[in-house]
Amino acid sequence: MLIKEYQASWANDFMAIKNIIQQALAPLIIPIEHVGSTSVVGLAAKPIIDIDMVYENEADFSTIKKNLEQLGYYHNGDQGIKDREVFKRVESAKKHPVLDTIIHHLYLCPVHSVELQRHLAFRDYLRENSEARQEYGQLKYRIAERAEQDMMTYAYLKQTMARSFVESILAKAKM
Repeated sequence: MLIKEYQASWANDFMAIKNIIQQALAPLIIPIEHVGSTSVVGLAAKPIIDIDMVYENEADFSTIKKNLEQLGYYHNGDQGIKDREVFKRVESAKKHPVLDTIIHHLYLCPVHSVELQRHLAFRDYLRENSEARQEYGQLKYRIAERAEQDMMTYAYLKQTMARSFVESILAKAKM
């Protein structure tokens, strides 16, 4: 199944990745946020940990990028979303026991990023509203079923089928 019932281990997975990244970025201290469906207790999700790292000073971007590269990531651009830089793992024969075993998406956003604010507002609203959380989980199951459990088809359908739900939540969250 593409969508899984909520698993408490997702919070632990996030913390494991966060701790490794924080150590790699030291002495620089930046907020690292668990976002996406795996960050909402009780919400069904694809078992992929979404992480937004937040920086204030533009000068810090190159330092963060360099340290992430030393950790085995590469910068993959913004993939069409302004102020949200994507970092992916480098394929390597030498596997990191955490970073290469926990599936995750890693983003670096300036503090003023609209996409970052949307991620946080959506997450926080779902954390506080069980009815919306349940409705969103059911919607994701329906989309996965319609996609016949295919990840690419699911991603495409989710963009169209979940858009109005997401926008309604963001409006309620005053985004």
